[in-house]
Amino acid sequence: MAERLLIIDDDARLAAMVSDYLTAAGFLVEKRLTGHDGLAALDGGAFDAVILDVMLPDIDGFEVCRRIRARAQTPILMLTARGEEMDRIVGLEIGADDYLPKPFSPRELQARLRAILRRGRVAARAEEAVTLRFGRLQIDRESRMVRVDGEERVLTSYQFDLLAALAENAGRVLNRERLMDLVKGEELEAFDRSIDVHISRIRSAIEDDPKHPRRILTVRGAGYVFAKKQDGEP
Repeated sequence: MAERLLIIDDDARLAAMVSDYLTAAGFLVEKRLTGHDGLAALDGGAFDAVILDVMLPDIDGFEVCRRIRARAQTPILMLTARGEEMDRIVGLEIGADDYLPKPFSPRELQARLRAILRRGRVAARAEEAVTLRFGRLQIDRESRMVRVDGEERVLTSYQFDLLAALAENAGRVLNRERLMDLVKGEELEAFDRSIDVHISRIRSAIEDDPKHPRRILTVRGAGYVFAKKQDGEP
């Protein structure tokens, strides 16, 4: 699938030239001439990277970069007609992934763009390796934190391990013996039925309606299954 790019630059002629070049290279490109229009485009759809000019007619590119970073980790390549070192430092410190002074060659722009996209994909894979996401639910295995809608939900260590074991096996029915084997906790090994109590407490923490769970489902006579699709996911 072609990657989507957003160019935010008030130089319509330059934006059109860059857009044509990158479209020919296989990207899907949209252009906006002001910072506010660029931010509105980001609100309206997902982009794989942003090419952002510093000098804009309404709000400058540094402010646009800050606002993008406040909401997403979309890769940002900043452009400027100014080549001062301080501008480059500021751009990178507020979250830009790379910085290219004007004038530039389209070939260098494409090379730098592909580099930040590649780094972004590597970072995304690394995050996916430690963070499990199911709709509004996030399970961060590195920090051992659970969030729903970004709000932390408190679980004991046993409960976190139990939830992680279920989530890592989403869609599979796990009986109590298998769960005990996955969690390796003395309390769970010693008291088989305590799993039911832990499941109940986990549901109280992560379910919208614990009495009618949609995330951790009971399969009568077999065990529990963690739903693969949650919160209306396609």
